[in-house]
Amino acid sequence: VQLQASGGGLVQAGGSLRLSCATSGRAFSNYSIGWFRQYPMKEREFVAGINWSTSSTSYADSVKGRFIISGDKAKNSIYLQTNSLKPDDTAVYYCAATAGSIATTWSWYDSWGQGTQVTVSS
Repeated sequence: VQLQASGGGLVQAGGSLRLSCATSGRAFSNYSIGWFRQYPMKEREFVAGINWSTSSTSYADSVKGRFIISGDKAKNSIYLQTNSLKPDDTAVYYCAATAGSIATTWSWYDSWGQGTQVTVSS
């Protein structure tokens, strides 16, 4: 499966952005999409994930109550609604696909989209 992330930008603290992840190509019958973010010189960290078959979701504690992940099967797209953004949310955000259940470790994901930069000013 191929993925393409978009929707990043510059926003003031407290603002919102909607990130999109467009998917295409052949996929597993049961797979999950995860959003990760990466700070400079650090490993990618899990933000949120959704299982494409069951629609179950998972969130990192740092974004619970602020971010919402959703999917639109008709458009083969996954969205990450980011609300109440903080300067600490500034990072490059990636979407990725893995077979089976949502995984919170980046190395479990097989396919990655290019990143989209989110910058939150204070």
